[in-house]
Amino acid sequence: MAKTVKIYSTPTCPWCIRTKQFLKDNNIIFEDFDVGSNQEKAEEMIKKSGQMGVPVVDIEGVIIVGFDKDKIKAALGI
Repeated sequence: MAKTVKIYSTPTCPWCIRTKQFLKDNNIIFEDFDVGSNQEKAEEMIKKSGQMGVPVVDIEGVIIVGFDKDKIKAALGI
């Protein structure tokens, strides 16, 4: 069964774009939240990660800050 993946990002962040492309390249379905325009999701991201920086990836409750390909692959089991 597919894992639930959420990414907290901004449209202009290069690491966010790379993270989303990596997920797409691996056929991973994800929900994308623009924390630049959605204050509620920005607060949710900070609460989950303790970080203000993007991207923050939430894979079934595993929080990964930044584009850490190895951690993302491990959390997804790919």
